[in-house]
Order: sequence, then C-alpha cells, then structure tokens
Amino acid sequence: MHLDPAAHLNLPWTTPARSIAERLAGELAHRIVSGETAPGTWLTEVDVAAGHGVSRTPVREALLTLQVWGLVALAPKKGAMVTVPTATERDELLSVRSMLEADVVRRLDAAEAGSREELATHLRAILDRQRATVARPAEFAVLDYAFHAAIIHHEHSGVVAEISRLLGPRLIRLTHLAVASAAGRLDEFADEHTALLGAIEARDPAGFARLIEQHLARGHSGYEVAR
Repeated sequence: MHLDPAAHLNLPWTTPARSIAERLAGELAHRIVSGETAPGTWLTEVDVAAGHGVSRTPVREALLTLQVWGLVALAPKKGAMVTVPTATERDELLSVRSMLEADVVRRLDAAEAGSREELATHLRAILDRQRATVARPAEFAVLDYAFHAAIIHHEHSGVVAEISRLLGPRLIRLTHLAVASAAGRLDEFADEHTALLGAIEARDPAGFARLIEQHLARGHSGYEVAR
C-alpha cells in the first residue's frame, strides 16, 4: 500500500501556502518543532528577512503567526524568542489529543460499513513504516504523529481540522521531544501503537481510551518542560 505520511498531518509546512508570510511561518515553524531552531533562540525581522530574501513585512506577519501557534514569544524591539513548552501546556495539549482520538474510536461502531477496516489498514501501513525507522528518530517522529493524526482526521471533520491547524505545530513539537528522549527504545512506542490498533480492531473503545492515556503519559515523561 502506498502511504504518504503527510496525508493527514494538516501542518503549515505540508499544505500549500497562499502568501509569502504563510510560507515563512511554515518554514520557521518546521525548524522549531524539529529542534533545528532551539528554544531560547531569538528570531529578528532583519535576520529572517535577510536569510529568506524578503522584506520585513511578511516576516512580521510570520512571527505573529508563530506566536499564535505557541512556538515563540514576541518582545518589543527585540524580536521573537523560541519558547519551551510548559508542563501545563503539554498536559492540556495531550488531553485534547487523547479526547479527540478516543471520540473517533468510540463512534466507529456507528460509522459506515468498512470505516473501521479502512482506518485499521491505514494505521497498519503507517506502523509498518514506523518500525522501519526506529534508527532514524526524525523520520520516526513524523510517522508517530501521522499515526495519531490518521485517527483524529478519520471522520474528515471540519471543526477538528480547524483545531488541528491551530494546535498541530505544538503537538508535533511534543512528539519530536518525546521521540528524541526515547531514542534507542523507539520499538516500545511502535509496540504501544500496535496495542492501540488492536483495540480498534477488537471494537474496544474503552480499552483504546485506557491505552491512549497510558501511551501519552509514558511517552511524554522523559523530556524537560518549563514550569
């Protein structure tokens, strides 16, 4: 089965940009969430504009967008500083993601015939590729996010898509942090994804809800957050 890992990511750098500011925001966000641009880094209009060969106006718009996404904090006359996720932010983001996934799985029994099988087939394809990238954390992280995004977006809800566009950059940053902190034992993440898939196939939404809570708690306890 051909699989495009970006098919359900719904992230700024995986969708076509309508303006220079949108393209810049997506590129800068991608570098932040992947760790290429470290927390505490200052992004200034002058430097970003020079580095991308554009005027300062779209850079200003892009930095404002990054602040909306929760990736930077703007400071007058200084620029934008890349933030560190806080413990509260992490817990609240993961709680939202857990609820969205569990809700989709709970409604599968009432969905059209074949909906569960379609989701399971997609998840199995992602999982197969994920197991092949356990030695490449950056790729593994994208597939990890894709696994969960496939569940969240399975029903093609417009409202969920809006929530995902707003929270997605911060959520995938947490995924990259979790994967980086577990390098060398990423097969455990894949095993937990296998268990989640098993609960879906077994028509066990309660079991899925329990497993997703455990999965997120274990996976996101190994990296530092701000207090």
